[in-house]
Amino acid sequence: MKDLGSFDLIVVGGGINGVGIARDAIGRGLSVLLCEKDDLAQGTSSRSGKLVHGGLRYLEYYEFRLVREALIEREVLLNVAPHIIWPMRFVLPHSPEQRPAWMIRIGLFLYDHLGGRKKLPPTRSLDLAIAPEGRPIRKIFRRAFEYSDCWVDDARLVVLNALDLQKRGGVVKLRTSLVTARRERDGWSVELKDKATGEALGARGKAIVNAAGPWVEEVLRSTGRNADNRVRLIKGSHIVTRKFWEGDQAYFLQNADTRVIFVNPYEGDLCLIGTTDIPFDGKPDEVEITPDEVDYLLAVVNRYFEIALTPADVLHSFAGVRPLYDDNAANPSAVTRDYVFDIDAPDGGPALLSVFGGKITTYRKLAEHALEKLAPFFPKMGGAWTQNAALPGGDMPGADFARMSADLARRYSWLPAPVAAGYARRYGTRADDLLRGASSLADLGRHFGAAFYEREARFLIAQEWATTADDILTRRTKHGLHLSAPERAGFEAWFVSLETSTP
Repeated sequence: MKDLGSFDLIVVGGGINGVGIARDAIGRGLSVLLCEKDDLAQGTSSRSGKLVHGGLRYLEYYEFRLVREALIEREVLLNVAPHIIWPMRFVLPHSPEQRPAWMIRIGLFLYDHLGGRKKLPPTRSLDLAIAPEGRPIRKIFRRAFEYSDCWVDDARLVVLNALDLQKRGGVVKLRTSLVTARRERDGWSVELKDKATGEALGARGKAIVNAAGPWVEEVLRSTGRNADNRVRLIKGSHIVTRKFWEGDQAYFLQNADTRVIFVNPYEGDLCLIGTTDIPFDGKPDEVEITPDEVDYLLAVVNRYFEIALTPADVLHSFAGVRPLYDDNAANPSAVTRDYVFDIDAPDGGPALLSVFGGKITTYRKLAEHALEKLAPFFPKMGGAWTQNAALPGGDMPGADFARMSADLARRYSWLPAPVAAGYARRYGTRADDLLRGASSLADLGRHFGAAFYEREARFLIAQEWATTADDILTRRTKHGLHLSAPERAGFEAWFVSLETSTP
């Protein structure tokens, strides 16, 4: 068995909660090993609605602490990762059958003021008959409210946290699953398995963080105990169509069952529609959208918009499983999105901290709170530090993405505009690392289609742990959405040839 060494903290789970906790811990002076059984963000953290938001609808369930924390974090994250997070305006057509206007106004007033909003513009009312945002909406809807939230590239947020973890000295082991964890007198002894080679790996840790998301109970069983706080799995599915309206605004729709659906601009000319909320009791690795879910989402859109979408308009779909804390709510939409910790340290022995629930917006605060729970076991650990620490690529003056992007396009004027814009968004100031030494389009290597070139693929393999074609096409980038079937097959063949030619 290969020995990976001894660490203060072993974090199991390469989703947003795991990488967030691991990055925070390494910056406080702890030694950290992060292991993930698949790729970074391969589960829930790449299958979200791509929003950094307060959660307007959570006010209905009196989740005031969660909403306030999320609204504050919204602006924190805008500052530390302005390349992958940006403001978006949401139009909420009023449907009095679901919620009266006074209720929505009160909710939006709280939304504007709970979190000390600074950067984002406030709520306003719209007359859909004259506002340009009303043009695609059916004429039976006469008024709307518009408010602010933010968009995020969810999978890249995970990758950037992992990159910073590694830069600060953390060890990142992907496609490495936890087999067993055994408590000993002075720490944990864990056995891991490299899924690619089958090699057994060993490591020791003073504490373990179980941030495995939908697999949190499976990891608990690997440590020899069951969960006292059970996770409740809720499936959320999304569909992608062509964008069918003018403007950068998104839409926030109330359905007849009181659920809400987002209709968001996505990847330029596309539209992301979601999500559903369905109890799920299958294997998280096998989650898929169903035809009924597609029909449900299309019906909500068609209720509000002049366009009549059909399943034939769906270009792509995905489903994820949210690992929520089971608070016994009867309605899946009412299950708390707040996070809960379970810490197990019998007789003051080595700690096991399990994370239940959480959402992308509050991952950084979740990490701070997790380390507060672990502080008694690490009395020399440093304090919180991530609030003003830019994520890789986000270190631009004044968090001014527009200026940084324009400067990149000027310095690499030979780049096609869509390519330069994509590099700025995905890599921020790291785009210079990607383009170092290049002075013409030919220097980017093979063109796989759309805005995708060989140099970027090689950069992701060398710098961001990409080991499969899907790592690149789906998570590190969204190029897969813009390639034709032959183009995608061409890239996959190139990737396989690269693997076979590597000694």
